[in-house]
Amino acid sequence: MTNQPADQPEALPFVAPSRTLAIGDPLGWLKLGWRDLLRAPAQSLFYGVALTGLSYLVAGFTWRYGTLALYLGLATGFVFVGPVLAIGLYSISRRSRTAALLRSATACGGMAAPARRATDRGGAPDRAIGLGAGGLYRLHLLPRALRGVLAGLRPFLGIGSAVGAVFSAVVFAASAFSLPMVMDRRTDSITAVVTSVNAVLRNKRPMLVWGALIVASVVLGFLTLFVGFVVLFPLLGHATWHAYRQTIDASAWPVSAPNPRHSRRGP
Repeated sequence: MTNQPADQPEALPFVAPSRTLAIGDPLGWLKLGWRDLLRAPAQSLFYGVALTGLSYLVAGFTWRYGTLALYLGLATGFVFVGPVLAIGLYSISRRSRTAALLRSATACGGMAAPARRATDRGGAPDRAIGLGAGGLYRLHLLPRALRGVLAGLRPFLGIGSAVGAVFSAVVFAASAFSLPMVMDRRTDSITAVVTSVNAVLRNKRPMLVWGALIVASVVLGFLTLFVGFVVLFPLLGHATWHAYRQTIDASAWPVSAPNPRHSRRGP
């Protein structure tokens, strides 16, 4: 009877083991993320600028055609969309760890399709800036308008916030480590999601701290009218990569492309 190769599904565990985290580890992830941002500032800030421009575009359409409920959806939408948009940042951190040469073309290749969809729209950035400026001009109308709107929406906001918190918690648990694992190792999405949920449940307090840091960053980004996302988004993206590296032991799975030579896990 022959042995199964290591990269065969039958030879791999159902879930990757997770390490036990300390409650202060998320702060260390931010420190490592900041180091990666300084190592590749142009590539990293590209993603921050892209997200900021996209935020202005969405906020402008919401201001013109939507309601307060859509603004709340815009805020919670970062929980769903952020991990996907940060795939390129995971690639930058991965190449930085292996001392590979960081070039814009290769570093951005991790999310080539989303980047093309965000940038191949011709005058979309100009329209986003114009709509954002219009939103700033109307800010003085918010206090008076919100009083009447909030009075009627208070019951719905309470229910919607509770339901949204549950969905956000589920998405956070499923995406905390799954996308970095899929990019780093040749594994399927189900294994990556189960691994992520398992790691979050085994490290509840550190992950609550990590989730609170993400929420605080999103709130800060909104308070700065999205300008803060230029730095906060790449910082969180790089930090997420280091969170995955410190938490998940995925050494049983083969290293994915583009560089199979770096199969050993670094510090």
